[in-house]
Amino acid sequence: MSDSKKLQVFAPAKVNLFLHLIRKKQDGYHDLQSLVSFADIGDYIDIEPADEFSFNVTGPFAQKFNAQEQNAQLESSNLVVRAARALSQTVNKSLKVKITLTKSLPLAAGLGGGSSDAAATLWGLQNYWNLDPNPPYLMPLMIKLGADVPVCYRCQPTLVEGIGDRLTQAPDFNEIPILLINPMVSCPTAQTFMHHNGIYKHKISLPDHFPSVFDLVTFLQSTDNDLYASASSLIPEIGNVINALDTQGKSLFSRMTGSGASCFALYETIDQANQAKKEIEEDNPDWWLATGWLNRPERY
Repeated sequence: MSDSKKLQVFAPAKVNLFLHLIRKKQDGYHDLQSLVSFADIGDYIDIEPADEFSFNVTGPFAQKFNAQEQNAQLESSNLVVRAARALSQTVNKSLKVKITLTKSLPLAAGLGGGSSDAAATLWGLQNYWNLDPNPPYLMPLMIKLGADVPVCYRCQPTLVEGIGDRLTQAPDFNEIPILLINPMVSCPTAQTFMHHNGIYKHKISLPDHFPSVFDLVTFLQSTDNDLYASASSLIPEIGNVINALDTQGKSLFSRMTGSGASCFALYETIDQANQAKKEIEEDNPDWWLATGWLNRPERY
């Protein structure tokens, strides 16, 4: 692709189907094990040529970004800006592009939104500059940006281990209707890890395949999200979301994803997911809800 070409990249929501903490390392980080997949619900990154670098945010959650984050001339904590600058410096390419983030996922939601946005930015710029999509310099760069960035760049069912840097192809499974809910309360990742009860798990093995959604659900019922207790103690609304999903009664399986506060439920049909969304939304108009398909991201 030439530098004159505009490019749009999808940044899908990340869903941790289970998340086990294996040990706490001396540097304070945690070794973990998690089965990750992606939904066709997410943000978009648009890249187009410009005389100088600029970064803009639009979409339902654009107002959550402060003025400094939207001003690309300032040092920004936004992962999209950091990713773009880091890659530009690494490959010695002039960052003469306008990047627009359409933010549809809530922030600090446990859906990997920022990491997925950064991964989409890296993938988009690699293509924009006609570079190898999987060069050796990319993994170290992504790890510096954040532990979730590598799996978001991969964007397929993955067993994630270590601090997010060890990725193994997970058994594939069929597309599954999913409902995502966020109570619109930010859940601080660092505090959630800090309040973990200190009980750690042994690594588990995944089956060779999941022939149906019922096989996947049976497996997931033997697993946990080890951050649920600490997250729900910090943010009681997480428990309210799980209760709403369980009370509605149509889901095959529900759980908090990531470090919270978002939760997900899996369904046999998309009609059941949409009906659950409608019913729960009526009782909780302040929550963010979205239905779609797990393991069917539009991707790049």
